[in-house]
Amino acid sequence: MYSNTIHFETLGCRLNQDESEGAARSFFNCGYSCTMEAVTSSAETDESTLLCIINTCTVTNKAEQKARRIIRMCLEKYPNSVVCVTGCYAELDGDSIKAMCPERISIIPGTKKYVLNKIAENLKKLVGAAGFIDDISRLDDFIKLHCSVSASPVQSALVNHKDTVAGKVYIPLPFTLYTPVFEKHSRASLKIQDGCNNSCTFCRIHFARGKAVSLGVDEVLNRVREIEASGKDEVVFTGVNLSQYAGDFYAGETPVKKDFAFLLKYLIENTKKIKFRISSFYPQSVTDSLCESLKSDRVQPFFHLSVQSGSDSVLKAMKRPYGHDDVVNAVKKIRNAKKDCFISCDIIAGFPGESDFDFNETVRLCEECSFSWMHVFPFSPRPGTEAAVMKPQITEAVKTRRAAVLGKIAVDSKIKYIESMKGREFTAVVENSRALRLSLRILKNTSAGSESGIYHAVTDNFIHVEFKSSRYIESSRSVRVRIDQVLEDNIRTGKEIECLSSLVSVNSQM
Repeated sequence: MYSNTIHFETLGCRLNQDESEGAARSFFNCGYSCTMEAVTSSAETDESTLLCIINTCTVTNKAEQKARRIIRMCLEKYPNSVVCVTGCYAELDGDSIKAMCPERISIIPGTKKYVLNKIAENLKKLVGAAGFIDDISRLDDFIKLHCSVSASPVQSALVNHKDTVAGKVYIPLPFTLYTPVFEKHSRASLKIQDGCNNSCTFCRIHFARGKAVSLGVDEVLNRVREIEASGKDEVVFTGVNLSQYAGDFYAGETPVKKDFAFLLKYLIENTKKIKFRISSFYPQSVTDSLCESLKSDRVQPFFHLSVQSGSDSVLKAMKRPYGHDDVVNAVKKIRNAKKDCFISCDIIAGFPGESDFDFNETVRLCEECSFSWMHVFPFSPRPGTEAAVMKPQITEAVKTRRAAVLGKIAVDSKIKYIESMKGREFTAVVENSRALRLSLRILKNTSAGSESGIYHAVTDNFIHVEFKSSRYIESSRSVRVRIDQVLEDNIRTGKEIECLSSLVSVNSQM
């Protein structure tokens, strides 16, 4: 019996999630059933899955350890499945991953994950008589063959006036895993940039993703319009480094490169109601022209800055293109443009050579900027990076202690921010299938003789709220909620729901 189920596991960043959604859409369009429920959600063996695709991350040692654990779990849970591993970890350490189980693991380098489109189109040819892939060498050879592809003509509903040959737009290969319809996520996301031209001393991602490349301005517009037409209220822009967005724009015969500030303004002017969320950017990218667009009520009041440290000497050692004061100025400009917005950042604790003074400079920066949240990571030496061999390395005990100090500041800051929002109303998006399974708990209201559902939603400014409703509300639906109670214990223990809220109204669909 032929199996047609494809299972996806996605680790790491929102960009990986976006690419997995695009790959799942390719398989779905070719007649396959796709699942994205985490392998950890059930211990039951599944003998019917044909292919398991794992999109990995390499940002820290823990990310790689998790990837290997998930690979082992998938090999056990899906005994008849080939496990196809891709993503940044597969790009850099594919041989060691393959060696875990050579007869059942295939590797797609992260920079070649567009090959998943070709696998979707040709998978039936690789399946044996028993209905499964019984000769992994055929899949390995297929992957190697299609990794050499260099051109990508993709049919598009909107054709740039320069690209009218056969009605096709030529899309850079990193952007061919695309979908306007999402299997798992309540908010749409759109990959507009990939790769990075920086060489930060702690980071492997520029090795794994390659040089910066951008989707053209008009193709971004085309895709946003498709997402808007699908009924989504919001789209999240994703990329490795949105600060390096440089998309082609045709104002005449010759394309010119346009930055993210231009793109955002252009999209606001040429779309209807859809709102835009910016995933992450560098402090020096917060220009006056960008801030003009941030003032629009169609730009969500949530921003994430890639900061890493508040010490100028540490930032220099990291090869970051900004300093302490640049971060402070960026935060001020954002808050002047968007009142009461949520601003988060990344911080590395215990970078090599970080002195007590350097660490205190980071603490001072966090307090000066009053970030709404901070993602704090103890420094993790990555193989092949400059920072891995820098001297002196900070002891694990000191890294842990410094991360704990910053973590407490982060928690206190988030509680303070959400407390300041109590009693106010916000638009929120009801979370997708996972939330409905976990949070749509049916409570019997004996006095009223009715049922109430408990829903999980995320506000415009990225507060995770829970609310009750006596009516069914589908995932991805936009609602209006009022913030009632901050759940401090949840925030301190890292739970998803951060506050309780009341449902004010259910917004009409676009």
